[in-house]
Amino acid sequence: MNRRRFIQTGAAAFALSRLPAYAAELADQKRRVGLIGTGWYGKCDLLRLIQVAPVEVVSLCDVDRRMLADAAEQVASRQASKKTPRTYADYREMLREKDLDIVLIATPDHWHALPMIAAVEAGADVYVQKPTAVDVVESQAMVAAARKHRRVVQVGTQRRSTPHIVEARQTIVKEGRLGKVGLVEIYCYYHMRATRNPPDGAAPEYLDYDRWTGPAPMRPYNELVHPRGWRAFMEYGNGIVGDMCVHMLDMVRFLLDLGWPERISSAGGILVDKGSKANITDTQTATFDYPDLKVVWTHRSWGDPPDPNYPWGATLYGDKGTLKASVMSYDFIPQGGGAAIHKDVTYELEQYPEDKTEKDLERHVAPAIRVHMAGGGHRAGAHLQRLVHPRESVDGARPDARMGRRPRQGQGRRRSEPPAPPALSRSLGASGSGDDLKFRAPFRRPDLQSTGGSRSTG
Repeated sequence: MNRRRFIQTGAAAFALSRLPAYAAELADQKRRVGLIGTGWYGKCDLLRLIQVAPVEVVSLCDVDRRMLADAAEQVASRQASKKTPRTYADYREMLREKDLDIVLIATPDHWHALPMIAAVEAGADVYVQKPTAVDVVESQAMVAAARKHRRVVQVGTQRRSTPHIVEARQTIVKEGRLGKVGLVEIYCYYHMRATRNPPDGAAPEYLDYDRWTGPAPMRPYNELVHPRGWRAFMEYGNGIVGDMCVHMLDMVRFLLDLGWPERISSAGGILVDKGSKANITDTQTATFDYPDLKVVWTHRSWGDPPDPNYPWGATLYGDKGTLKASVMSYDFIPQGGGAAIHKDVTYELEQYPEDKTEKDLERHVAPAIRVHMAGGGHRAGAHLQRLVHPRESVDGARPDARMGRRPRQGQGRRRSEPPAPPALSRSLGASGSGDDLKFRAPFRRPDLQSTGGSRSTG
């Protein structure tokens, strides 16, 4: 089995029970791997890859020295060779070696596009965490780079490889038990928006905050941002929509074989918690219009969920039955009585006992990540996930309008930012506050429609 076959083999075709055998089959074909972004989900992804594929992790990169050293120690203890990977503070130096087959990218969202493009230019295939980037223009540049350099790029939205979700698609949806589906609700009611308001201060000495900020606008350092708190700010990502909605929307697209919506509208704002430094919405809805189908997203980071068993998930309403699905379970309720069906998440803790003690691992997601890492490569851009800015409707937007961030008034590209390809430069001007982020057009890109298969957060 050659290198391309290793990366491109569809993840859905691999039964989870075959993963150890698959790794043994390719034991003499170790791939050289590098990771950019060694925090929480970077390690989750990389350590799952070590579990199921014949790889040698040779390079790690992060701007946080403590995080980088911890990752190097963990990788050395987990990979078969017991070798400690090389470490870098600048991903460009890592990629300059041109000795990597696979690059994993698990940085904050604003640092997805540039490393991904540089990695494919260096000849590597890429696994980049979701969402692809901070806006559609960046994502389009990533698509162009992957196609130009003929590399395989997979995005990290794990629902298409989650065992019980795959089962629900096959045994409930495909068998017609829902009947005609006219409405889908997708939602997140987690209290996940930062509520604290700590003072700004100096960045810790082990963090290169200037390089961490990179192509984003420079904010005063605040302890909310790092580690793992950056999603509280629109400068670095897309809030709860870009974090949680993309998972559920992609899951619904998988379940129902949907392509692009014809139109998207959204409204929301900071309606309840006005005291936090966070500038992402605490309340938001978005409607994705398909022919004869509405997919409606809702999030609020306050109050109780309508169904405590499904605080984050999707509900598909058909004229024969209803399906509720989440990362933890699914429930099918037939119309007019009949036997309901319930299925819980698969953990695989006995097959992979190291999952039991790994710090911060989302154990319910680990099986899906393993399927990805065993061989679920897909073309870049199959799932461009920049959605709509709160309060801005795109119903009347010009179809040829740009879908990138507006440059911040009086602030150009940052001094520390590495050069970018021309196709990307228009989108990487530093953005302003959340109020300056705009989505300017409906999704009408049939050439970039999803081709199905597995996706995989960060």
